[in-house]
Parts: sequence; C-alpha cells; structure tokens
Amino acid sequence: MKITAIIIFILTYVLLLSLPKHRAKIAVTSASLFVILGIIPLSGVFSIIDWNVIFMIAGTMGLVSLFIDSKMPSLLADIIIAKTPNVMWAIVSLALFAGIISAFVDNVATVLMVAPVALTICRKLGVSPISSIIAISVSSNLQGAATLVGDTTSILLAGHLDMNFFDFFIYKGTPGLFFIVQVGAVMSTLVLLWIFRKEKQPVAALEKTVVTDYFPSILLVLMVILLIIASFVPNTPDTINGIICMALLFVGLIKSYVVNHDRKLITNAIREIDYVTLLLLSGLFVVVGGISEVGVIEDIAAIFVRISGDNLFLVYTLIVWFSVLISAFIDNIIYTATMLPVIGGIASLLGGDPTVLYFGLIIGATLGGNLTPIGASANIAGIGILSKQGFEVTTKDFTRIGVPFTLVAVLSGYILTWFLFA
Repeated sequence: MKITAIIIFILTYVLLLSLPKHRAKIAVTSASLFVILGIIPLSGVFSIIDWNVIFMIAGTMGLVSLFIDSKMPSLLADIIIAKTPNVMWAIVSLALFAGIISAFVDNVATVLMVAPVALTICRKLGVSPISSIIAISVSSNLQGAATLVGDTTSILLAGHLDMNFFDFFIYKGTPGLFFIVQVGAVMSTLVLLWIFRKEKQPVAALEKTVVTDYFPSILLVLMVILLIIASFVPNTPDTINGIICMALLFVGLIKSYVVNHDRKLITNAIREIDYVTLLLLSGLFVVVGGISEVGVIEDIAAIFVRISGDNLFLVYTLIVWFSVLISAFIDNIIYTATMLPVIGGIASLLGGDPTVLYFGLIIGATLGGNLTPIGASANIAGIGILSKQGFEVTTKDFTRIGVPFTLVAVLSGYILTWFLFA
C-alpha cells in the first residue's frame, strides 16, 4: 500500500507540473484513487481537507470581487503608477507591499488582496501580469515566517517552543526570525530587480479613478484586523480565519442587496470565486494526507536522523535544504508538524541550544514552497487568478522567478541563522 501511495504521489506531481491546464482534474483524480484504493477512508476525506484555507480563499475571493467593482484597485494602481518611474519599480513595489501585509495576514489572503491592484496596473501599462502576480506570491510566502501571525508554520513553531509574538523579533536576547527574514527580503528584492531589469518602460501618471463605494475596502481592512486579533485569542475553532472571511463576504453581499439594491454585484462576487483552485487545493490536501497516513513522511524523518550523525552543522544544513526540497512538493504545514518533534529528538541527542535547528526548519519549510507553482497555497491562488483572466502560467514562467528568489532568500537566512544561534 505504501509503494502504491508513493507511485501515485510522484505521478500526480509530475502531471501537475507538466499539464498546468488540467491541475484541478489531476488533483481530484489522484485524491479519488487514494479513496478507491482504501489508502484514505471515505469518512476521513472531510477531516483531511483544510477547510480553514478553503473557506478563507472563497471568502476573500468574493470580497475581492466587491473590492474590484468599487474601483479601489484602480485608484491604488493610479497612485502607484504616479509614484514609480517605470514598470520594474511598479512590480517590485507591489511585491514589497504584499510582503509587508503577509507578515501579519495569511499569505493567500494577501495575494488575493494585492493581485487585483497588480492586474489593474499591468492592464493600464499594457504589460503581461504573469510575472507581477508570481512576484507577489513568492514575496508573500517569504514574509510568512517573519511573525507569529504570518503563517501556520510559525504558529506551529511558537506552540512547540512556547514563543510569544515578540519572541519572533528578539529571541533569547538575539535578533529573531523577523530580522532574519528581512535580510532575506532585501536579498530577494535585489533578485527581483535583476529579473525585471529590462522592464524599463516609463509610466505616466493618469487621471485618478473615482471610487464609487468604500465599503468593500473597509471590509478588507477589517478582515486584516480580525485575522490578527484571532491569532491572539486562545481556543478558537480551527476554521476561525475561514469563518471571518466568509462572514465578511456575507456582510458585503447583504449590504449590496439591501443598500445598493444591486443583484449584479452579488452574482458577480459569487461567480468570481475560483472554484477550480478550490478543487485543486482540496485534492492536494487528500493526496498529501494519504502519503502521511501510510507513514511516508515518518520514514523520511527516520532516514534523516540516521544520516545526520552528531555533526551540528551537517544536521542544520540537511534540515534547511531538505525542508526546501520537500516543501516544494508537500504541504509545509504537515511537514513542519511532523518534523518539529523529530528535531526535538535530534537536539536532545546533540545537546546545546536547539534554536538553530528549529529556525532552520521554518526557513526551509516556509520558503521551499516558492520553488514550484504548486508548492504553496499562495502560489496556487495567484496562478488561479491569472487563469481566470485568461493567462496560462507554465512551470517555466514560475521557476524563472521562484527558483532564484527562493535560493537567495534561503541562503541568506541559512547563513545568518547559523551565525546568530549556532
């Protein structure tokens, strides 16, 4: 059964990378095979799917549709165009803006909020939005490790080490993950500037768009605030972020119907939810849950321990780069949850402060998803947005930005973490 699961898993990801137009069908078909073959019981499918992510994406997409109809993205695009000298700086500025938001809000929500602005800018400047959306996605993933509320992997680490919000800034008297990530952000920004160095088309200030309705913008800001607050409230439901996003979408739809009497806005918001992306993510949750169910991830962890030996630098190096590789294909939440206790065992055998190993895990696991277009939910959401706009994103399109961005960001974090905590 384990061999069968591994074969299906490998075949699934090969097809996902080589047939981008059919990713949702491939993921759902593979998930169905796991159920049909009995690897995952039918009754267990519902619990394996991360409904928090699904609901959050659906709710945010609906809110973003109302946000677009209000013309606020167009106004923000006009402001950014007026402040930047050329296309290169417009794209990089949006990526940095997305990164800042993503340090405090879920990566997927960040991409869904910032992408409409990028689409509007690219449309007004007459350039393809593919590279811009990819840059926004990878920047969001990078900053997710910066704070306690930025990414689920950070929440897992904080729970395991009993870290609070401020420990991500200063940990045991030493600059923490936040500053390590910012160094990576600076280095990866240089990569983006290099990648987009030829995009020197000048941008001209346009007449500012008039916003017709500020309520969707208020709802999005409220969503950011509520998501941050929810991260500090103990004993909340696992789907709290999704509940917040869906509830705010419901408020927006009610307002459109009762106050604006505009059924078209409601229909458009529901239609703009990317159900293909939701199917893709649901299928991947089942596939990855399947290989975890048969013990593949645990086997990998056991091999990892045997190879590492008692050399701290070798252990640290393997943890970082193995995490990068695995997280390019496996959901980093499942991987991080599995590896945290493994690293605890390694640290107890080696003695000394295990911080360098834990931080190395988070750096590798969080950024590794940027190696492939299906390695992180934010990347999948960004590509889904482009697909709905009629743009096909190939694996080559993504890796042209994702691979150098990831390698530079991880390398800088890898070196800095070792010197700070080893």
